Amino acid sequence: MKDRTVPIFEMNEIQSGRCLEQLRHCVTEKGVFYLEEDGPLKNAHSQAQNAAMTFFATAGDEAKRAVTNATRSTRRGFSALESESTARCTKSGEYSDYAMVYSMGISENAFPSAHFARIWEHYFSLYYELSRVAARAVLQSVDPHVDTDVDTLLDCDPVLRFRYFPEVPADRCAENQPNRMAPHYDLSIVSVILQRPCPNGFVSLQVEIDGQFIELPPLSDCLVVFCGAVATLVSGGKIKVATHRVVSPGVAQRVGSDRTSSVLFLTPKPEFSFSVPLAKACGMGEDLRGESATFGEWCGANYEEMHFTTNPA
Repeated sequence: MKDRTVPIFEMNEIQSGRCLEQLRHCVTEKGVFYLEEDGPLKNAHSQAQNAAMTFFATAGDEAKRAVTNATRSTRRGFSALESESTARCTKSGEYSDYAMVYSMGISENAFPSAHFARIWEHYFSLYYELSRVAARAVLQSVDPHVDTDVDTLLDCDPVLRFRYFPEVPADRCAENQPNRMAPHYDLSIVSVILQRPCPNGFVSLQVEIDGQFIELPPLSDCLVVFCGAVATLVSGGKIKVATHRVVSPGVAQRVGSDRTSSVLFLTPKPEFSFSVPLAKACGMGEDLRGESATFGEWCGANYEEMHFTTNPA
């Protein structure tokens, strides 16, 4: 482990348990860490990113409509620029996410072509397995005797989302609208992020630690791991959920501020059930009612709020 505000762990460290105490402190106090990994995911990401960016840039309206999912709570296929709103989901504003997205999961996918599907299915498989390793380490760092429960939980329903954040227009610069995506936490066990930097060096991703947002710059051969709301719930509130945001550059840094971010949301199956009073005690699920709720119910309500009915761009 490398000593820094947001620590860096090596993959073999978290797999072997050599850094158990350091990881426990990190996930209970910060909810975020870097994971150093230089395996086959790197090359698979490059191919998947090229395929997605080519589709974004060259596909016509009809081709994009063909892979746009009409069911808002199902994260599959293409989402147009500004068609989603994390601000609405978190009830913190009405502005859109300044990004376009391609998403896939285990099933019900919408691929633009067979070639695209082969690239992305391979990428998804590698990313899913790496995320399971990270999640197991996070959960066992706070309770090393939860093997059976972890196995059941990690037999899950992950979603992989590749986001392209173009250069913001003048009205979306920090002076006018400070966020590309509103502050939020993820409805996941963990979220594993492979981000590429802005060409001009601007750092867009930030995480809240001790009441202040700090930058999470892209680091060579490193992914960012956020602890999600589900990890908080299954740990009885021990694991800290990571609140994060994607900020806009100021006018002076607008040119060259485009970036990409690929996120594997390790999410449980829809029938996963949790305590509503516990969620509320942890500061989550304010709209939930009753003693228990399922993950599918929680996500469905949030994702409906997250979409605009039409693309405002």
